[in-house]
Amino acid sequence: MNLKSEWKPFALITGIFLIFFFLPENAARLENALSEAVYLAGWYAREHVLLCLVPAFFIAGAISVFVSQASVMKYLGARANKILAYGVASVSGSVLAVCSCTVLPLFSGIYKMGAGLGPATAFLYSGPAVNVLAIILTARILGPELGIARAVGAVLFSIIIGLIMHFVFLKEEQGKANTQMQMPEPETSRPLWQNAIYFAAMIAILVFANWGRPEKASGLWQILYDSKWTLTGIFALFFSLILVLWFHLCWWKIAFGAAITAVTGFLFADNPMIPFIIGATCLTLITAKDTEESRHWLEASWDFAKQITPLLFWGVLAAGLLLGRPGHEGLIPSSWINNLVGGNSFAANLFASVVGAFMYFATLTEVPILEGLIGNGMGKGPALALLLSGPALSLPNMLVIRSVLGTKKTIVFVVLVIVMATLSGLIFGTVFS
Repeated sequence: MNLKSEWKPFALITGIFLIFFFLPENAARLENALSEAVYLAGWYAREHVLLCLVPAFFIAGAISVFVSQASVMKYLGARANKILAYGVASVSGSVLAVCSCTVLPLFSGIYKMGAGLGPATAFLYSGPAVNVLAIILTARILGPELGIARAVGAVLFSIIIGLIMHFVFLKEEQGKANTQMQMPEPETSRPLWQNAIYFAAMIAILVFANWGRPEKASGLWQILYDSKWTLTGIFALFFSLILVLWFHLCWWKIAFGAAITAVTGFLFADNPMIPFIIGATCLTLITAKDTEESRHWLEASWDFAKQITPLLFWGVLAAGLLLGRPGHEGLIPSSWINNLVGGNSFAANLFASVVGAFMYFATLTEVPILEGLIGNGMGKGPALALLLSGPALSLPNMLVIRSVLGTKKTIVFVVLVIVMATLSGLIFGTVFS
């Protein structure tokens, strides 16, 4: 018997056995955990897929088609200026109100286009972690010291993690750099500034369509929330003009799609999701049958959707089964979590980091969750540890990262996030105990 070829089926059989062996005898808890898995997947599908992932897939597809490999390599490639590359990657999350899953198509797009492993993983961490709205909300609700620590820690984390990833896999990075050095400069069909405005319009649609309700119904954030769909529509119209003027899509098709979306918006003003779906459908149909470049854009977007969506689906189900939704229990009792993250011990910080890394947090939801945990006795150190690991990682996120980077790089990345979050929480908790 060849042991090397048999370890995978042995591990699968053992894993299934252990799952059933440790299933709780309490049928009600098991039924509740199964319900939580389904509820979390349903909530994710309703609240997150259409508004977050669909625009992200289009952006990722556009990166792979409209951004030249030379541009990616110039700013983020293995031979790029390190200060510029890590500087750009580490602050990217300040303009992206995305979660650990929405950032995945964008990360996959830039990595496959030639970005170095270090800057790419710095972007992967910073995308959901350096979220200006989340940091401001953290400071307002959980205290300014936690908000500042989260902001500083997230930026430093992204740079340090990216640098460590680069040096751990230095041999591969040097090979990539040598390959990139030999590649000729490709021709571009439009200037960089036009592509920049094009991507800015799509990112604005993504950001404002997902703009969350502020804690207090007053001030600038509330004004932006009240105007989110108006702003989304304005940027969508601007985006339509860009497609006609710079990407040469058929003007009457774009105008017809925009008109249908606008009419639907007036008819269903109380349910903006419907015109958003109509607009995305029109864009899909137009790009599928217009220019060759637009067809390549749609094909690339669909490739990312096929690769990422199934992994996210199973990952969300698993996260819901084990940990439940925010405020609800899965197989793991919430009392265990509350008991384990009190105080500021190394074990408490490590546990908070690990739970945060595997649990799924939608954008901004980590703040009210932590508010409840802190109210139940969670220490400040473990709170920061969870803030630094939770938004950047999740079980669905890990599955997709593995499909892009491979098992070894994914393990190193996840371990780095958990270790650094644990140490940061321990230091923070000691200083502000």
